[in-house]
Amino acid sequence: MAENISQRYELRLRAHPRILADIRRAVGARLRLWGREELISAAGMCVTELLSNVHKHAASPECVLTLENLPYGIHAAVSDTESGLPVVKEPDFLSESGRGMFLLSKTAHDWGTDLTPTGKTVWFTLRAEAVEP
Repeated sequence: MAENISQRYELRLRAHPRILADIRRAVGARLRLWGREELISAAGMCVTELLSNVHKHAASPECVLTLENLPYGIHAAVSDTESGLPVVKEPDFLSESGRGMFLLSKTAHDWGTDLTPTGKTVWFTLRAEAVEP
């Protein structure tokens, strides 16, 4: 394996449902490159949720997705220009929406939100040993 593979990946994008499949593929490709295949499904779901929230709730779709390969797993973050924080609520499983942050909170090992001078960053970590097959 090449030792000079960057352990950080950053993608500037405009959040929109049309691009989510492409972003999941890009996340999967990066995680395969890092040898983190077991995290691809969970990371794809969590990243999709964060980008969907930017599309639905932020005034601007402009955002930055960052992935970092860590010794124990991965750290991912989406930064946008909105200062409103995501809310995790007990989902109505019959509803077609509103479950995303609940699922992220149950999938990720840890997650949180950091306010920034230009908006916020919502992040999560996935531990390699914590992901069920």
